[in-house]
Amino acid sequence: MQRLFSTFADGWPGGGLLLQRLLTGTVLLYCGITHLGKASQFVPITPHLIGAGAGILLLVGLWTPAGGLLVTIVELWVLLSRAGDPLVPLMLAILGASLAMIGPGAWSVDARLFGRKHIAPPKY
Repeated sequence: MQRLFSTFADGWPGGGLLLQRLLTGTVLLYCGITHLGKASQFVPITPHLIGAGAGILLLVGLWTPAGGLLVTIVELWVLLSRAGDPLVPLMLAILGASLAMIGPGAWSVDARLFGRKHIAPPKY
């Protein structure tokens, strides 16, 4: 992970990334839950369930580049496989791609696990 990000954004940019992750993850979970109740077959809801799983990863900020890439692939799958309004899948695909490129920000599990560690000098 350290090779993917030079720093984890803090302050206002980190807050913006947190809001972006929360929005994307919440919409993905909502879409997954609503499609779970509607579909009678497993095949049409598969991409939405995968997207909901990736949404959980984005909500906590764990494996954000992989989660964002997965969101992008799944939402393009949804976009190309169904008729109807393409706005929500297109928006989620773009948000997933941007999160995969930018990273999770300082307020994430990724930052805690893979961020730079501050090594304090020993106290005598």
